[in-house]
Amino acid sequence: MLTLVAFVVALGLLIAVHEYGHYRVAVACGVKVLRFSVGFGKPLLTWRKKGSPTEFVLCALPLGGYVRMLDEREAPVDPAERHLAFNTQPLRSRAAIVAAGPAANLLLAIAIYAVVNWTGVEEPKPVLASPVAGSIAERAGLRGGEWVAQTAVADAEASAVASFEDLRWRLTQAALSSEDLTLWVSSREGDATRPVTLPLSELDVREADAALFQRIGITSPWSAPVVGEVMEGGAAAAAGLREGDTVRKVNDQALGDGQSLRALIRAAVGPAGQPVEQRWEVLRAGQVVHLVVKPMPEQQAGIWVGRVGAYIGAMPEMTTVRHGAVDGLVNGVVRTWEVSWLTLKMMGRMLIGEASVKNLSGPLTIADYAGKSASLGITSYLLFLALISVSLGVLNLLPLPVLDGGHLMYYLWEGVTGRSVSDVWMERLQRGGVVVLMALMSVALFNDVARLAG
Repeated sequence: MLTLVAFVVALGLLIAVHEYGHYRVAVACGVKVLRFSVGFGKPLLTWRKKGSPTEFVLCALPLGGYVRMLDEREAPVDPAERHLAFNTQPLRSRAAIVAAGPAANLLLAIAIYAVVNWTGVEEPKPVLASPVAGSIAERAGLRGGEWVAQTAVADAEASAVASFEDLRWRLTQAALSSEDLTLWVSSREGDATRPVTLPLSELDVREADAALFQRIGITSPWSAPVVGEVMEGGAAAAAGLREGDTVRKVNDQALGDGQSLRALIRAAVGPAGQPVEQRWEVLRAGQVVHLVVKPMPEQQAGIWVGRVGAYIGAMPEMTTVRHGAVDGLVNGVVRTWEVSWLTLKMMGRMLIGEASVKNLSGPLTIADYAGKSASLGITSYLLFLALISVSLGVLNLLPLPVLDGGHLMYYLWEGVTGRSVSDVWMERLQRGGVVVLMALMSVALFNDVARLAG
């Protein structure tokens, strides 16, 4: 139920903001708006402001919306109202009205990021867990426990890292841009730092997923190797493990953190999926306890991994990331730009075959993330809304005839040539745009099903 409510609220809000952008600028340009609708299908609620020609409608299916304006191309217009029709407006006004929808989504994202920056958010400190074996991070000399103070791409000026999530975002940007990233790390916060360069340009990045961070080797913040909640019937319960146990060694191998313990558990599987016993040395209430643990094999994406049926790793140390009034707003603008540019780059790479179409997500994935983010709290949900709002704004600016960006291309043609696109070509382009959009939606829906099934 939470997933459904979170999805409907998110979609309804983002669509309403998008259409309000069109509506507000249309009214400002002197265009008569006949209907403002959020959703399709059967109207659930209809109202009209006193003295306004616009009918506001809320419909049953919140999968879209529209603003219907007076337009001679759609219906006859009274000569007395011809100056109020959309098609009679100067080119700059028509372009502004069309561009206002995506712009409203981008402005909403800036506002959300700014609010989150002002109120503050709790995030893990930028302390690294043990790197994945054989990964870029391990080959670069990282061993776990390092505090990341700053990062820089290529020869750019280094900037401070606020949290582990901030670091993950910078890693994502650098990897998708095929740029090396230098980390300035220390043993503790405030200590002298040393540079460590991650050659991310070596990666052939086609998908921005969990596998990318496995290859980089930085997957989680540092956490102590402590056993959390133990589930009944699992390997941990069978071995006698208890919540709060600190694991010191596995098969006489000393542990540095929860990440290294999780890696050893996953690896405790034979070639044919048979369980492999491990000897654990545990510190419990000041006493050393020796236990034999046999992780249970489980298949993930066709690969056998070990599971113990317990949460592994203590909560990482947290920090409050908060910005002042001006910095918070500037940071919101910067983050919106970064997400927009990264989205465009990924779309471009998918178009030329350098990135996988598996990066496309549809309504099922969005609904899933809506529910998950809402369950984590209002801040996580707001950040999810900002991300989807940016995506919606960028998507609608693509030069596809059925989207706002396609109409802006028509106006660009009109501005350059001095004449509008002919009705014949308009119809052809609209049909082609529908075909392309339906193909993209089909791929996104297929990806959704594949992700949920996996």
